[in-house]
Amino acid sequence: MDEGQALEHATSAVALALSLGADQAEATVSSVRRFHIEARGESVAKLEGSTGKSLHVRVFTGSRNATLVTSDFSPESMRAALRRTVDQAGAIAPDPFTGLPDVCASDLPDLALYDAAIADREDAAKLEDVLALERWIREDPRIQNSSGSHYGDGISTLALANSAGFQASYRSTRAGRSSGPVAQDGPLKRTAHYGTAARYLAELEDVERVARSAARRATEMFGARKPPTMRLPVIFERDVAAAVMDELFQAISAANVATGNSWAAERVGDRIGSELVTVVDDGRMPGKLGSAPFDGEGVATRRTPVFERGVLRTFLYDSYYARKLGGQTTGNSTGGGIGANSFYLQAGAQSLDELVAGTERGVLILDTIGFATEHASGNYSRGARGFYIERGELAYPIDEFTIAGKIDAMLAGIDAVANDLRFDGSVVAPSFRVAEMTVSGR
Repeated sequence: MDEGQALEHATSAVALALSLGADQAEATVSSVRRFHIEARGESVAKLEGSTGKSLHVRVFTGSRNATLVTSDFSPESMRAALRRTVDQAGAIAPDPFTGLPDVCASDLPDLALYDAAIADREDAAKLEDVLALERWIREDPRIQNSSGSHYGDGISTLALANSAGFQASYRSTRAGRSSGPVAQDGPLKRTAHYGTAARYLAELEDVERVARSAARRATEMFGARKPPTMRLPVIFERDVAAAVMDELFQAISAANVATGNSWAAERVGDRIGSELVTVVDDGRMPGKLGSAPFDGEGVATRRTPVFERGVLRTFLYDSYYARKLGGQTTGNSTGGGIGANSFYLQAGAQSLDELVAGTERGVLILDTIGFATEHASGNYSRGARGFYIERGELAYPIDEFTIAGKIDAMLAGIDAVANDLRFDGSVVAPSFRVAEMTVSGR
C-alpha cells in the first residue's frame, strides 16, 4: 500500500464515521512489510516475512468516544463496524478531556526516514548477514553455541486523517543486526547480546563489529566473582544507561503523573539532577529511529527540553493528559498513550575509557537483570554484572550482585557523562557515572 492509498482509506473512514453520526473522527492507516531471519551455526533457524495493514479509528460523540481497530478494509465490513463503534461511543461515560487535538501539524518536513537500500535489499544478502555473524562469533573457540544471530527490517507507510481537516502521511524504514553468543566458562555458560539498529542500512554497524562486540561481551565475564556489599561510584555503560533513561521516561509521562504513579509529580521547576543532566525528547532529528513529522494524533513533533542542567522543565503530554493536567501537548501521542520520540541524555566530552580511568574505585555495569522499579517512589533495584574498577582500570569481572538507589538521587549523583551516545532506539543514553550507589553482594 502506497501513501496515496493509505491516505484515501483514512479519509474515507473519517467521512463514513461522520455520516453515521459521529461528531468528530480520526483514522490512522498503517501498512508494514516485515522480514526477519535467524541463524544458529550454519543453519537457518527461523525465516519470517509478512505484510500487514491495519486501520485505527477513534470516533467522538460529544465528550464520549470509542475506538475501532480492524484489518478488514472492505466497504461493507467498514460500514458495519463503524456503525457499531458510533453506537458504542454513545454508551460510554462522558469524559471532558477527550477529543481531537486543538492544533494539528501544519509543517511537515521531510525527515529522511526512508532508505531505498533497505527496501531493495536482496534476501540472499540478509541471509549472508546472519550466517556471517555466526561464523565470526565462533572464531573464538570458547564460544560453542548461540541463542541466535538475527537480521530484521521493516518498511512502513502511515497515514492519518481527522475531521478537523488534517491529512498527512509518511514512509519509513528500519533495520537491525544482532547476535547472542554462548560461551563455555568451565562448568558455566556465559551468555551475551549485542546489536545495532538504524533507519539506514549504511548506518548499521558492520557484521564483523557486531559479532566481535557480542563475543567479547560473553568471554570478558570469564572467572567473574561475587563482590562484597559496598557503596562506591557506579558507571552505567550506554545500553544499561538507556534502560535507566526508560525508567526516567516513565516518571515524566503525564499519563503516570495523572494516575499518581510517578515520583516526579509536582516537581516541575525543581532541581533534581546534577548540572550534567540535560534530557531532551526530540521528534524532528532527520533519519533517527524516534523521529516522525507528526505524532499519533496528528500533532507536530518537536524538540522538548525535559531536564535542563538538572532542572525538570516539563512532563511529556498527549492532548488528553495535557487537558487533564492543564499542560500543553508535546507531540508525544502514540495514538493510544504517551510514547518517546528520541528521548536521550545529552552526551558529554569524555570517552567511556576516560570515565573508567577517572574512577579510583568503582563498578562498571554492563548488563542488568530483572524489573524492580517502583515508579511511584522512584526506588530502583537491579541484578547486575560488569567489572570492578581499581585505580582507574578494569580489575576483574563481577556478577551475582544488586545495584540499588532512588532514580532522583541517581540523577543528582551523575558526576560524569561519556560521549558514546548512539541513536539506535527511541530511548537512548551515553554511558554515565553516578558518584555513589549501593552494590549488594557477599
